[in-house]
Amino acid sequence: MKRSPHAREVKPTVNNGIRRAVITSLILILSGGCGDGRPQLVPVSGRVLIDGQPVECGNIRFTPKDYRAASGKLGAGGRFELTTYEAGDGCIPGKHAVTVNAREIISPDSIRWHAPKKYCDLQTADLEIEIEEPTDSVEIELTWAGGKPFVETVDSTGD
Repeated sequence: MKRSPHAREVKPTVNNGIRRAVITSLILILSGGCGDGRPQLVPVSGRVLIDGQPVECGNIRFTPKDYRAASGKLGAGGRFELTTYEAGDGCIPGKHAVTVNAREIISPDSIRWHAPKKYCDLQTADLEIEIEEPTDSVEIELTWAGGKPFVETVDSTGD
């Protein structure tokens, strides 16, 4: 076999072996993706209504049985977008217990409730939803059941 006059023979050395191992390791790390150990999330957004009217103040939380909860801030038109880790990344698919904390602090000793307190607690909210795929049309319907928004005075002295 005739060799090119520009070719040179590479003799195996320890340095070549280390160099090869480092390059192979880098290729494996870079080609492996960003395996952050997180499950797949699906984008979810929608709106919260109370007796047919948008709830524009507060937060919503989707809590699955065995994973981190996703939450979102309620805004204009009662709209929300869920976040688990990064803004708008959504939630894991599956069943979720839902809570809505629709309150507004109006002074150090006053809170305005835009929905009944029962919706803040997983034990009393009685709201559940199943998410299977990305969606922007989730509707959570709450009710005052004869009640209405109210202002609660809280003890800001800690007594």
